[in-house]
Amino acid sequence: MINFTVGPVQSSNAVRAIGAEQVPYFRTAEFSDLMLENEQLLKKFANATEDSKAVFMTCSGSGGMETAIMNCLTKDDKALVINGGSFGERFVELLTLHEIPFTEIKLEHGKALKLEHLAPYEGKGYTAFLLQKHETSTGVHYDINLVSDFCKRNGCFMIVDTISTFLCDPFDMAALDAGVMITGSQKALACPPGIALMILAPSALSRIEKTKCCCQYLDLKLALKNQERGQTPWTPAVGVLRQINVRLKEIDAMGGAEAEIKRTAGLASYFRNKLKEYNLPFEIISESLSNAVTPLHPTTQSAYEIFLKIKDEYGMWICPNGGDMKDTVFRVGHIGCLTEVDYDKLIDAFLDLREKKFI
Repeated sequence: MINFTVGPVQSSNAVRAIGAEQVPYFRTAEFSDLMLENEQLLKKFANATEDSKAVFMTCSGSGGMETAIMNCLTKDDKALVINGGSFGERFVELLTLHEIPFTEIKLEHGKALKLEHLAPYEGKGYTAFLLQKHETSTGVHYDINLVSDFCKRNGCFMIVDTISTFLCDPFDMAALDAGVMITGSQKALACPPGIALMILAPSALSRIEKTKCCCQYLDLKLALKNQERGQTPWTPAVGVLRQINVRLKEIDAMGGAEAEIKRTAGLASYFRNKLKEYNLPFEIISESLSNAVTPLHPTTQSAYEIFLKIKDEYGMWICPNGGDMKDTVFRVGHIGCLTEVDYDKLIDAFLDLREKKFI
């Protein structure tokens, strides 16, 4: 099977080799050194300030989203949140669950974020802003510079879900003045799922210190205290953390974040050009594309039926959607250990389906 989804994605041989080993005991100096190295490389790739801190939570990226809200926001906040798809909706649900006052900026699926969407909220006393840098469900890459400028003008603390865009599109945490960055082990890091990686700027550290987290397992005070010595409060996903270490060093050796972004952009461009070249019956639905994924609306067939056909008859995974986008949008990812030859095989499958009049 060839995996063109947006997570979990295909891993390099070096990452897979670690996964084949026995999981070692982790309360050791060796594991602590590995974790501290993970922190430094993660901060380097995000261009975080030296006084920022990183933590590694054993949960999915959604666990990282909830962790950020529980530790950084209170009922005294007044938050803005972008909701343009499934993951924006998840932020809305989490803010509602934790009783954080908020206003939702609702965007139509596929639509870009524009200054006109933010203008009504200027000078209205908002203290926090939550967004996906890339709304994975619709493939919309939001203009985070627009949001950053708004937050700087209005004194808003920014929580950014970069789960599917980190190492795919440029991200400068220091320049953006972001408070929290969240990503996941199974996206462009191309490791198994199980770890939410979070970078916490000094503004976040200050909020964490003042906020009572009503969940021991996700308490960032405990995570930060333990990370000082390269450890975690609880038993983490040790094997995945070792794979993350190999992957971060692999990226560093190949030219760092800039080179990885360029590689991903090249695959995205190659695939999109092939779609045009062969005039395949798919419309790209996003007004603002990320390098990470191409969201496609099939004009002749159910998106989910195409997903099943590609999986069952051609031995490849593309990424389906759920809910009201199940039959209207599928996605092709450009992250993980993929090559142009892999995309040629996917294009050939689409051409074969057209020849058979399935699409």
